[in-house]
Amino acid sequence: MLIVEDLLLLLLDDETGTPAKAGTLPYALGGAVLVELAMLGRVDTAKGNLLTGAQVTAVGDGPLPDPLLQEAYDEIARKPRSVQTLLLKIGGGLWDTVVERLIAQGQIRRESKRVLGLFRTTRLPAADTGHEAELRRVIRAVLVDGAEPDPRTAAIIALLSGSGALPELRPLIAWSGDVHRRAKELEKGHWGAAAVGTAVARTAAAIAAASAAASAAVITTTVTS
Repeated sequence: MLIVEDLLLLLLDDETGTPAKAGTLPYALGGAVLVELAMLGRVDTAKGNLLTGAQVTAVGDGPLPDPLLQEAYDEIARKPRSVQTLLLKIGGGLWDTVVERLIAQGQIRRESKRVLGLFRTTRLPAADTGHEAELRRVIRAVLVDGAEPDPRTAAIIALLSGSGALPELRPLIAWSGDVHRRAKELEKGHWGAAAVGTAVARTAAAIAAASAAASAAVITTTVTS
């Protein structure tokens, strides 16, 4: 499974299929794809200025192992752009794509029904929780027990932390100062190969900034309505 698939699986409530941090989900999904490309050595993130943030450039050649990654890479290869721009460009249309992939894999299922005989509602509850349970076990081992993460787990935790969704995972992690500190260390790229850690840190920072801006916009709209 791709990192973006694991990330969405973790964010979805097992009973309702409602994602945590739904308003900022496109940024997290786009970030997951950027991170996977960075871990494959197919994008480079150079530090930009304060206005534009880190710039992402496509590097390397040859086909990628998954069409979702290939489509994102081809978009990046068109021209270098900031992480913030690419998060929404790549992640904006990923919800439907990744949901369908998770359904096809048997990780979640689609349930549709009518409410009051009029309105059709759709839920996306878990279908097979084995893979997700293992993901949560490994994440908890890293954050709570202090286990050393593999690069993939570190990247997933960094994305969850950057998006602000980590405290909302179900079942809840026993949140503490040590857990928060460890998550922030991984979010800042303090692990693994320097180039990959830097790419993850810059992507997580962009997700955090985009999520904060989106949340502020929602609050402003609510207050002024």
